[in-house]
This record gives sequence, C-alpha cells and structure tokens, in this order.
Amino acid sequence: MAQALDETRLNDFVGKMLGDLGGAMSVPTARLGFRLGLFDALAKGPASAGELAARAGGLHERYVREWSLAQSANGFINYDPASETFSISPEQAMVFCVEDSPVYLRGAFELIAAMIEAEAKVEECFRNGRGVRWGDHAGCLFCATGAFFRPGYVNSIVQQWIPSLNGVEDVLRKGGTVADVGCGVGFSTLLMAEAFPNSNFIGFDFHQPSVEEARRHAASHGLSDRVRFEVAAAKEITQTGFDLITMYDCLHDMGDPAGCAAHMRRILASGGTWMVVEPNAADTPIANMNPVGRMFYNASTMICVPTSLDQEVGAAMGAQAGEAKLTQVIRSGGFTEIRRATEGPFNMVLEAR
Repeated sequence: MAQALDETRLNDFVGKMLGDLGGAMSVPTARLGFRLGLFDALAKGPASAGELAARAGGLHERYVREWSLAQSANGFINYDPASETFSISPEQAMVFCVEDSPVYLRGAFELIAAMIEAEAKVEECFRNGRGVRWGDHAGCLFCATGAFFRPGYVNSIVQQWIPSLNGVEDVLRKGGTVADVGCGVGFSTLLMAEAFPNSNFIGFDFHQPSVEEARRHAASHGLSDRVRFEVAAAKEITQTGFDLITMYDCLHDMGDPAGCAAHMRRILASGGTWMVVEPNAADTPIANMNPVGRMFYNASTMICVPTSLDQEVGAAMGAQAGEAKLTQVIRSGGFTEIRRATEGPFNMVLEAR
C-alpha cells in the first residue's frame, strides 16, 4: 500500500533543500571573495559596493555589488539598506578573515571545490570498485586538505593534543625524535618543530608533491636545520627509534591500516608513544547523523574511501570509523595500552603504547 503524502513534511523537506542548495551555490562566490581579497577588505570597515571595489584593488563595481548582495543573502556579511553599505562582524571575520582562527574556513571551501572537480573519477569507481590515487583526485586536493586542517592544528596540537599525552611534552622539551607520518604539506610537522626546538622531526608522506611543498614551507620558516621531509609510505619507513610518532587525520585513508600499525610498533623506541588523531566519530552510523558526521561522510565518499581503495589491501575504513574500530586496528599492531587522551568537536586523540 502506497504511503500517503504528508504536505507539511514535504514543505519542510523542500525548505531544507533550498537551504542546502543555497549553501552549495555559495561555494564559488565565497572562493572568489577569498581570492580577490573582498572579505579582508571589508574587515577594514563598512563600505558601499564602489568603496569595497576600490579597497580591494580596483575591481569592477557591478560585480562587487552582486557578490556583496550574494554574501549578505548567505549570511556571510551584513547589508544596511538605509546606507546601502556592507559590513562584516567580528564573528563573521573569524570564519572569513582571521587565518589563525580555529574556525577559519577558507580551506573548507577549497576542499569542496576539489571534491566537485573529482566527481567524474569517483563516479567511475562506483562502477569498477577501484580507487583514485591521492593527488589524482583534483588539481590540488593536497593543498586544499592542508588548508582545511591547518586552523585546527594551529589551535590544538601544541596547546592541547601533545600535552594530553603521558610524559611526551617533557621528552620533546628535552629533545626527542619525532616522525610525523602522513604529514601532507607539513603544517603539523612545522608547528611541532617551532614549539619544541630541542627535538628533531621527520615528516613522511607517500605523495611527492606534498613533500616538496612541505620542504618549501620548512625553508620559509627557517626550520630546515631540525626538520626534514621524506617521500615514503607508512610501511616503508626504515628509520627506527622514534620517541613519538604522530598521525594526523590519515590512518583511515591508508590502504592497510593494520599493517601500518604493526610497522609503527616496530619503528617506535622502547617506551615511545604513537599519537593517532582522527575525526571524532561515534561507533555507530546512527550516532553520526549530525552536522559534523554529514560533512565527514560526504568527504569520505569522495576522498577517503577512494584513496584507500587505490592502495594495497584497500581496507577503506572511512572518515567515520569510530574509536572502537580504530582501537581494534591499533591493537592488532601489537599496542597494549590505548586510550582516548583528549577530544574536540572535530577530532579525537588516541594514545598508543
């Protein structure tokens, strides 16, 4: 028997879809605002469209006016109809202008664009069951991913995550050896190196363009003396004796996370620590049906699962694996002490010994 149509529920659902579609359509215009410096220009004070166009370096006023009205409709900036001026509040500026803010979201818009660019490749994977090699998804997925995670790393690694580990902060202050596995473009590695100048850091990643970008970052920060970056998959790292191994948001992307765990155990020094940072997901899908879970499930469909399925084993854990599954994988590598050291709205930090 066909289920009767509920007009109220239909209208509510269409209303939700209008909100979602409006948000999706904001991605290209917001990206333009970042690249053209319009958000930053507006942070200097309220402006008409003409004043904002001039302030942003002589842009075309008509385009700037339409862009400004679009961002006002998005709720990203504010519009005063009496004076026909636009402004950005301190709270909005934290998202669009303050690069070291924990909620700076330029990288999120870039990541969404990269996901859309890779749509055809992922669609083909649905048919053939294969994966997409990391770096082949889109023009600069690795850049977008680095930018997406950077605000969280800037505000959490040194301030909260490392201090939550038993005795690790003292080791690093005195001088330890650290492997940052799956380091990407090196933001996490360099943040640790700046905070702990007596320690030595090696960032490992299997994606050569990411490593090359990380080396450029190290040189520009004057940290090449105690930081180096190497091209190597997690299971191919030959150096041993690390006091700390870190993995930021990458274990679930690996083709063979269990094999990786076993190798991390082999290359750790006696008494060393493995810190695994992963999305703060619950252990059941129904418990992840929330705004954060929605974001990660979509990203996992387009990025994480295809990346893992391209690699050896192809475990495809996904970005919402949850603590129970992650703990099982870590324990399979020979680690006997595993605990959730700390957590935030987006990440959990697991400590393994």
